[in-house]
Amino acid sequence: MESKYGFTKMSLEEFISWISVQRLARTILNVQQHHTWIPSYAHFDGKNHFDRQLAMKNHHVGMNGWADIGQHFTIFPDGSILTGRSMERVPACITGQNAFSICIENLGNFDTDGDTMTLEQRESIIQVTAALCKKFNLQVNTNCILYHHWFQLGTGVRNNGAGGNKSCPGTAFFGGNKVADCEEYFLPFVRKALGGNPLKTENPELSKHLIVTNDRLFIRQGPSGQEALAQDRDPALLGAILRVYGEKDGWYKISNSQSHWVFGRHTQEVIRAAVNANTLNVRSGPSTSFPKIGAVAKGEEVFLVNEKKGWCQISLDEKWVSKQFLDIN
Repeated sequence: MESKYGFTKMSLEEFISWISVQRLARTILNVQQHHTWIPSYAHFDGKNHFDRQLAMKNHHVGMNGWADIGQHFTIFPDGSILTGRSMERVPACITGQNAFSICIENLGNFDTDGDTMTLEQRESIIQVTAALCKKFNLQVNTNCILYHHWFQLGTGVRNNGAGGNKSCPGTAFFGGNKVADCEEYFLPFVRKALGGNPLKTENPELSKHLIVTNDRLFIRQGPSGQEALAQDRDPALLGAILRVYGEKDGWYKISNSQSHWVFGRHTQEVIRAAVNANTLNVRSGPSTSFPKIGAVAKGEEVFLVNEKKGWCQISLDEKWVSKQFLDIN
């Protein structure tokens, strides 16, 4: 591994080992695939990984006004992986779809007549995606592995590329950027890397989920404000969904394997649910009289913060869906 400008560069083997021991408070439900388009292969000389990553960060911060580089990881043509923003922070990648995502930017232009993906980058994209699915217990399907092209650019509504969409991750990305292309040409390789298609199963010790209601929520090594801070993980951030494995004196244990605790006063219990409609509209208030501001697809998971007259709030923002189209876990 090598670090510079706040980023760490890893080989594929180093990444697989590294990700397996990372601890993350934020709940992850999907992995996004993107291509950079620019920079393309023409901008990569085989050794300027850090300079290219820093240039992307400067563009995202200086031109887009974001707080940091948008993506969590960038995969380069030689197969190297560079870290980006902290995984505890929501990425800035697909409008309205980032809350539970890990974002991968694959350096290159993978539209038709663009860059021809190297075998090294191809293998890293497959293996990194598989490692993330394994780490976060994700099914290998098109609700858990997402292409930017499936979401309308301005609204973030999922329309599977029906109109008003970017081509990202490229019209030639693993055979194409459509949902059917992903299912036929990309997901089989991810399943093979995992030795099959593991089913998503909940840990029997998991008791409930919480949403963080404070800007930063420190994680301590025991159920008390006098306990030391956990040394190997960042604070949980506002809006993050935490998994609870135990409770004591108003504190919640958020790791099944470590003594890591948060103070319950800065959280709120939420309920996990899955969408059972083909497309479920998201509105800015709890009735059809409020404007549509987005949509979620069948099988997608949401967390219910509040309920009012048959409508459920699915974030700390004003985002509401009809309860009748949800299967409550």
